[in-house]
Amino acid sequence: MVKAANSRGTAPGTPPRTRILIVGGGYVGMYTALRLQRKLRTGEAEVTVVTPEPYMTYQPFLPEAAAGSISPRHVVVPLRRVLSKCRIVIGEAQRIDHAARTATVTTLATDEEGGGPVQIEYDELVLAPGSVSRTLPVPGLAEYAIGFKTVEEAIGLRNHVIEQMDIASSTRDPAIRDAALTFVFVGGGYAGVEALGELEDMARYAARYYHNVKPEDMKWVLVEASDRILPEVGPEMGTYTIRELRRRGIDLRLETRLESCENRVAVLSDGARFPTRTVVWTAGVKPHPILAASDLPKTDRGRIACTSFLTVEGVEHAWAAGDAASVPDITAPEKGTACAPNAQHAVRQAKVLADNLVSSLRGGLLTEYAHKYAGSVASLGLHKGVAHVYGRKLKGYPAWLMHRVYHLSRVPTLNRKTRVLAEWTLSGLFKREIVSLGSLEHPRAEFELAAGGGPKDPPKKSEG
Repeated sequence: MVKAANSRGTAPGTPPRTRILIVGGGYVGMYTALRLQRKLRTGEAEVTVVTPEPYMTYQPFLPEAAAGSISPRHVVVPLRRVLSKCRIVIGEAQRIDHAARTATVTTLATDEEGGGPVQIEYDELVLAPGSVSRTLPVPGLAEYAIGFKTVEEAIGLRNHVIEQMDIASSTRDPAIRDAALTFVFVGGGYAGVEALGELEDMARYAARYYHNVKPEDMKWVLVEASDRILPEVGPEMGTYTIRELRRRGIDLRLETRLESCENRVAVLSDGARFPTRTVVWTAGVKPHPILAASDLPKTDRGRIACTSFLTVEGVEHAWAAGDAASVPDITAPEKGTACAPNAQHAVRQAKVLADNLVSSLRGGLLTEYAHKYAGSVASLGLHKGVAHVYGRKLKGYPAWLMHRVYHLSRVPTLNRKTRVLAEWTLSGLFKREIVSLGSLEHPRAEFELAAGGGPKDPPKKSEG
């Protein structure tokens, strides 16, 4: 172990600056750091952000990125540009010892240096690592399925869908063709419904450029374990979404589970079997593993136990928000209700957390987090959507337009807002892009072949 350098008392007679460590660069991490660098006085504190990626992903735009409506680089916000007054450490927090005020972190350089993880000391901790995909022990899932939580997965899925259409167009084997044109999505929440809706819409459009692939040749299946989809938009809009998807020929199976996807065959709990080369897993999330590797109090569901002030229960100098935190919803009629782990709460919690942190440094009073859920919007493809906002229910084009307006207002920075709006404008004037750039996943393959070494297998990803 080595200790990372810090600047406490760097000059004689200079009072030590408070060291604030933010674990996570997602909604809460980025917005908290952004507000802190605006509100902190010069020399009052130093902010360090530890994050595995050098950017924040605006996840509501992932379905549109997968469908080609938005460029992937405009779905992410570069942290170094936005957080110019913060120290950005690209790495993974492995363990947090809050009693000792240290975080054990592995960076891109630790393996090269051979010195092991580094320890970052702090005075104030903001824990905002978000969540990871919740998987189940389904046979074949790890080998054949793909998630839909990162921009890499979204673009990989887009490339994969177009590649399957190319395979179906060129093969003479009916079994290979049917499997290539069968797409199974597991999970009826936002990620699953929006991803399926956008990609089905994109594939339907792309089919016009294939001489032997028609939209009706493709089979799209949505599997949901409960008896409803999109519960956030309410029963009425959820029922409308079911009707809309089935009208488009999508096979929607409620109260059904994926039992296996071994050997590229999706086996469902209702007995159905679908030979398929595409299984997309969007069946929920779970707390980030770093929470279990910390000495902070947790709920029975593994999230950090927080107060309504966004402090960690019973612990000083520790804060948490977002998916990783169980924050009391003081606006709920029933006591003990926690805020839903979604972006709507995360962005607003980050603002209150940053203000409370600054206030605590200056000996001021803290403010409780209170936000009554405003509603939800969801896209079902180009010009199609559902919305339930402030009691108003919308569907079709008005809901789709509200979806775009709402998320354009929420995506960080004027730079990204302008770029996204420009892309939407251009996509309305010109035809869709239906190009697959699958070679991006193995950029050295052609060079290795040309160099005489033959194609190499891609390096295996480490487990865990």
